Amino acid sequence: MLNIVIFGAPGSGKGTQSDRLIEEYGLHHISTGEVLRDHIARGTELGRIADSYISKGQLIPDDLMIKVLEHVLDSEPELTSKGVIFDGFPRTIEQAKALKEMLARRGSRVHAVVGLEVDEDELVRRMLDRGRQTGRADDNLDTIKNRLKVYHSQTQPLRDYYISEGKYHQIDGNSDVASIFDRIRTSLHERVPELQSEADKR
Repeated sequence: MLNIVIFGAPGSGKGTQSDRLIEEYGLHHISTGEVLRDHIARGTELGRIADSYISKGQLIPDDLMIKVLEHVLDSEPELTSKGVIFDGFPRTIEQAKALKEMLARRGSRVHAVVGLEVDEDELVRRMLDRGRQTGRADDNLDTIKNRLKVYHSQTQPLRDYYISEGKYHQIDGNSDVASIFDRIRTSLHERVPELQSEADKR
């Protein structure tokens, strides 16, 4: 079982690179953002609570996000039989510690944290473009600026947390998709032997 956290600011390309990692290593994908957007679209109680935060560019409270992920892992046990890319979780140190405990209970761990580092002007440009293309309500300039402010104050400390654990892979995410993925793959193969072994089997 191999578990990768993909980490970066809003607009850094986490979803795009997750797709490539899934294809390369045959892993499952858990996007807490997609889970929450599904609840919002269906008008569930969780969706209404989540929307009250997301629409303002704020993070979902830790206890709620941890419950969401626990529910996903418990309802789909096959996810952890092969390994998972965690996209959008954790976003705080408390969530990171909770994930560590969740995986430990299942006899596993986080093997690597892929950190996509992108210049802020580029992040804003990407999200504005995405908003125009998809109509996502949270991709407007005011909300984007607030999301980035929240990211720097609440989420970026995770970088130091995972560096201290020796799991952080710093990736320059400013160029094209293929070049970024080549950097990710090279870094993982140099530092995570399990991933090289898994790739050799495929």
